[in-house]
Amino acid sequence: MHHHRLLATFAAVALLAACGDKPQTPAPGPSEVTVMRVEPRETPVTFEYTAQTESSQLVEIRTRVSGFLDQRTYKEGSLVKAGQTLFQIDRKPFEAQLAAARGELAAQQARLEVAQATLARVRPLAEKNALSKKDLDDAMGNERAAAAAVEVARANVMSAELNLGYTTIKSPIKGLASFAKVQEGSYLNANSQEALLTTVAALDPMRVNFAISENDILKYREDIAKGVLMGPQYDKYQVEIELTDGSTYEYKGHITFADTSFSQGTGTMMIRAEVANPQGVLMPGQFVRARLLGASYPKGILVPQRAVQQSGQGYFVWLVDKQNKAQARPIEVGRWIGDQWLVLNGLDAGDTLIVDGVMLLTPGAPVKAVAQPPAPSDKAAGAAATAK
Repeated sequence: MHHHRLLATFAAVALLAACGDKPQTPAPGPSEVTVMRVEPRETPVTFEYTAQTESSQLVEIRTRVSGFLDQRTYKEGSLVKAGQTLFQIDRKPFEAQLAAARGELAAQQARLEVAQATLARVRPLAEKNALSKKDLDDAMGNERAAAAAVEVARANVMSAELNLGYTTIKSPIKGLASFAKVQEGSYLNANSQEALLTTVAALDPMRVNFAISENDILKYREDIAKGVLMGPQYDKYQVEIELTDGSTYEYKGHITFADTSFSQGTGTMMIRAEVANPQGVLMPGQFVRARLLGASYPKGILVPQRAVQQSGQGYFVWLVDKQNKAQARPIEVGRWIGDQWLVLNGLDAGDTLIVDGVMLLTPGAPVKAVAQPPAPSDKAAGAAATAK
């Protein structure tokens, strides 16, 4: 009897203890995540480089004759036209030289006329043996010598005319004229450093120089060979210029030159492009950004940057499987295009990629997928993509 009462007491204590326990928390529901469907599509891509502008034609203005500089006839730093006079050297000494050369020419022409007249008289007499053969030879020699002297005098006149013309120094091209390196009244020696008077830089077209690293070129060739990337020949690329204020220059250029070797100092290859510059917006020496347009990924897969995670083993993303559970998958990423990653391997068409809500996911966790709303700029994302 005592044993039965003890069992009853234990049962009552156990019941009270059970009633005092807290209720168990029900299992959490599936996490809500934002997803997008993976759809490969042709993705235009641009390659961007730091570049510097350079005049397409830099001409040194030098004096060809020695003399005193009378005047500078242009405004330093201004735009000059082709054929515009820049400097004027004192003409008077050269005018005197020209007059003397012309006088010498007239004298030699007069001597030639006398020699020709003498030969005309001697020739018939020699034919009749009225004069000796020597007299005829002397007359013919004098005529030829006089003719040669006329040619020399005529060449001296041409030289004097050229020297007189060289006293007016003109710009051979349209461009921006630099400061004058000599001042009015200075004596210019055509055979010294002072022969350089200024420079004129053509502004239209404008060159744009930039360098591409060896690694970038090798990666580009590898992607082309694999078919991952499609691109035209180097001279078929369009070149878009971004100015320092972030604005895009209105004219596009094209590549005109690629160096044949890498620089030993920098390991880069120099590329040159030319772009129209009719308004002179671009000036020599500016730093700009050059974008190469024309390449594309034929089956590019772009995913938002926030959807890509990184671990010690590399990059990975979260996908929703057929059982609506989260699964991690490693991927191989390529270039960073805009605010998206280009995925080279690991994703297939039709995969459901988790974009938002990835921070608390674990493999196999149930999820509730909500489609990501399309961005207004999705259609233009490829055209505006820039490879980093």
